[in-house]
Amino acid sequence: MAAEDILKYLNLIVDGRGYAGKIDEYSPPDLTVSTEEFRGGGMDIPIDIDMGMEKLTCSFVLTSYDADVLALWGVKDGSTVRMTAKGSLESPDGTKTPVAHFMRGKLTSVARGTWGSGARPSLTITLSLNYYRETHGQRTISEIDAVNMVRIINGVDQLAEHRANIGL
Repeated sequence: MAAEDILKYLNLIVDGRGYAGKIDEYSPPDLTVSTEEFRGGGMDIPIDIDMGMEKLTCSFVLTSYDADVLALWGVKDGSTVRMTAKGSLESPDGTKTPVAHFMRGKLTSVARGTWGSGARPSLTITLSLNYYRETHGQRTISEIDAVNMVRIINGVDQLAEHRANIGL
């Protein structure tokens, strides 16, 4: 079977500014369910119980020592930075599909790399996210909103009943 959906192009938009041509790498957040092992009476083996999600973080590397991005580090409490990573996928049959990650969070780390005369700059930024949504074509794959207790996976809000149960 031939490879499908190969990422061919990438753009990053941070706080409304585009970084096409300046983005070297982007590491999307890992979506990980935090589990707790449970084995009750009469059970032969333990099972994992969903206890929420692990913290969402992402990072990116710019080949530009960008003052606008540097100035976003340490934003005051209550404010967040918006970031969107957009990619263009291509399959061998020529099908081209947009994929995007929409995020909000705080810049928690700025790594300026090693400096050298005449060397290309490297700026590695890490964000701690409180919101994440992934689209593939016209389809929303997942949407996580930590503040509003939302976890939508493939169109199903897995926390809707829990919100209702506690009056949210």
